[in-house]
Amino acid sequence: MDEKKLTTIGVLTSGGDAPGMNAAIRAVVRRGLSSGLKVKGIQKGYSGLLNEEIIDMTAKDVSDTIERGGTVLYTARCAEMRTQAGQERAAEICREHGIEGLVVIGGDGSFAGAQKLANLGINTIGIPGTIDLDIACTEYTIGFDTAVNTAMEAIDKVRDTSTSHERCSIIEVMGRSAGYIALWCGIANGAEDVLITEKYDYDEQKLVNHIIASRKAGKKHHIIINAEGIGHSEAMAKRIEAATGIETRATILGHMQRGGSPTCKDRVYASMMGAMAVDLLLAGKTCRVVGYRHGDFVDFDINEALAMKKNVDDYMWEVCNSLSHNYSKRSSAML
Repeated sequence: MDEKKLTTIGVLTSGGDAPGMNAAIRAVVRRGLSSGLKVKGIQKGYSGLLNEEIIDMTAKDVSDTIERGGTVLYTARCAEMRTQAGQERAAEICREHGIEGLVVIGGDGSFAGAQKLANLGINTIGIPGTIDLDIACTEYTIGFDTAVNTAMEAIDKVRDTSTSHERCSIIEVMGRSAGYIALWCGIANGAEDVLITEKYDYDEQKLVNHIIASRKAGKKHHIIINAEGIGHSEAMAKRIEAATGIETRATILGHMQRGGSPTCKDRVYASMMGAMAVDLLLAGKTCRVVGYRHGDFVDFDINEALAMKKNVDDYMWEVCNSLSHNYSKRSSAML
C-alpha cells in the first residue's frame, strides 16, 4: 500500500473482553489521529461490522478510558463471520466506509477473521487480546496480567477462610483449553494441587491421597486450583469430601477475572501494541499480528501466527509441583 493513500483506519474488539483492551483502542485512535488519519470505531466486533455499527472516533472519545476494564467498543462473537458470504460482506462494508486498514483486537478466532479480510484486500493488523495467554506467537496477551492478579488475590482470600475452617478448597479459574492462569496462580498462591487440561491425568485418587497425606503431616488446609477446562468443581468437592472425610468446598471465580481496572503492565503493553498496529498500517503492512517476545514488540504474519502451537512450559510445571506436595520427593536427577 502506498503510505500516502492511507487515510482511514478502523478498530474493533472481538471475542471475550480483556482488561487493557481500552488502552489498545485509545492508542490506536490517538496514534492514528496524530498521524493524520481518520479513525472509525466498530462496535460489537465483527457482528457490529456486518451491521454497520461504525462511528467516527475522536481523541475525546477515548479520554478517561485507559483505567476501565472491558471494552468501550463492546464485543461479541459472530458465527456469520466464519462463512465466506459473511467475510465478503464484511470486506465490502469496510470499502463502503472508506476503511483502508483495520486493527482487530482479540484472540485466535478474531485473527482468523482478520486473515480472511486480508485475503479479500482489507489491510489488517491483529493485536492479541485474551486473558488466557494462549496465543503462541507472543509471550504476552492483553488482559492476562490483570486476570491472573485478580485470581491470585481472590485465592488468597479463600485460603484465609479455608485455613480457619481446616477445609480443602477447590478454586476454579478461567481457561477452557489453556491452563496458564491456573499454573501461574498455583505458583503465586502456593497451591497444593493444580489441575490443567494440558497436564491433568484425571486420577482423582491421587488427589485424595495428597489431601490425606498432607493432613497427616499437620497441614490444616489444602488448596486445589482447577482450570475451567476441567471444571465440575462442585461435584469434585463432594467426591473428595466423601473420600477423605475432610470438609471440601468449591469456589468458581468465573467472569470476575475478565473485569476490573487493568494493571500498569496491561495498560502500557496494550498501548504499545495499539500504537505499533497503526505504525504497521502506515508502513504498508497487512495480515500481521503484533506480539511481544524476548523484551521486544514484534510482528508476525497472521498465517504463521495461527499455525503456531503453544504448550505449557515443562520446567515451569515441574517447579510448580516441586514447590507444593512434591517438594520432598523431587528426583535427584533433576537437581
